[in-house]
Amino acid sequence: MTHRIVSSDRAPRAIGPYAQARQCGPILFLSGQLPIDPKSGMMPASVEAQTEQCMTNIAAIIDEAHMTMDDIVSATVLLDNIRDFDAMNAVYARFFSNDIVPSRVAFAVSNLPREALVEIEVIAMSSET
Repeated sequence: MTHRIVSSDRAPRAIGPYAQARQCGPILFLSGQLPIDPKSGMMPASVEAQTEQCMTNIAAIIDEAHMTMDDIVSATVLLDNIRDFDAMNAVYARFFSNDIVPSRVAFAVSNLPREALVEIEVIAMSSET
């Protein structure tokens, strides 16, 4: 099975000793994506805008791996405050087809890196092997 690191200039660089994503055969494991704009290095203020940026970063890495958002099979959403669940969910849902959505877990944590309000990680599987 082949392994390769996948990275995109359209997503923020890793802020630690990890890869944006690692592909193992048809499966792509994305590291948690913070809502950092790769051009400015800044994070938006609201949970809605942060969710949009996280998902935009994910889409860039998925695209770099020659996959689509429909290839995402599982997602983990970390929230600074569980009260932001509905606001995050409304934005998150726009990135998927109505009939093709990944399995997902979402929960609150005590703190996220760089004081982010949301962080999202996904696993994708290519339909092409």
